Amino acid sequence: MEYLLIIISAIFVNNILLSQFLGVCPFLGVSNKLSTATGMSGAVCFVITLATLVTYLINKYLLVAFGLEFLQTIAFILVIAALVQMVEIVLKKVSPSLYAALGIFLPLITTNCAVLGVAINVVTKEFTFGLPSHMLSLTEAVVYAFATSVGYGVAMIIFSGIREHLAMNDVPKAFKGVPIALVSAGILALAFMGFSGLVK
Repeated sequence: MEYLLIIISAIFVNNILLSQFLGVCPFLGVSNKLSTATGMSGAVCFVITLATLVTYLINKYLLVAFGLEFLQTIAFILVIAALVQMVEIVLKKVSPSLYAALGIFLPLITTNCAVLGVAINVVTKEFTFGLPSHMLSLTEAVVYAFATSVGYGVAMIIFSGIREHLAMNDVPKAFKGVPIALVSAGILALAFMGFSGLVK
């Protein structure tokens, strides 16, 4: 039951993009096409889940054990950068078309604040999920990270579908491009606010 609450909370109630506003740069930059948005969501999902697993272990068994908590942010950034390089190398070999489509936004996962935000949240924030507040265990942390990245992907894919639909419609000249994208993102965020009473 607890894992279900974590998943629902991370995907719908506390969506990383639409309620915490982390990772907005790729959200606006890569969401023109559904194919690139799906590819970016998959890459971010892999990086967030793996980065959270690795940073959780580094924090617990290295930084906390030796009293080096002040190095947390730097250590997490280095781990994330290394993982993104690994994803970039794999994508270049496995799917060159997706690698080319993602372009500059693939290296931007390194500086995507959603990845770092989730890693830091997991080790510093106390979670409730409608239950007594507690720090997450390793399994809960990985489930939370995966669910958060799925929430990122859901928001990204819905938004890219909206943008593709808007591209085929007659939008007023003043709203073409980024303005209508921001208005659509705001409305999408309001739609996700409807889930706010589901889980604390």
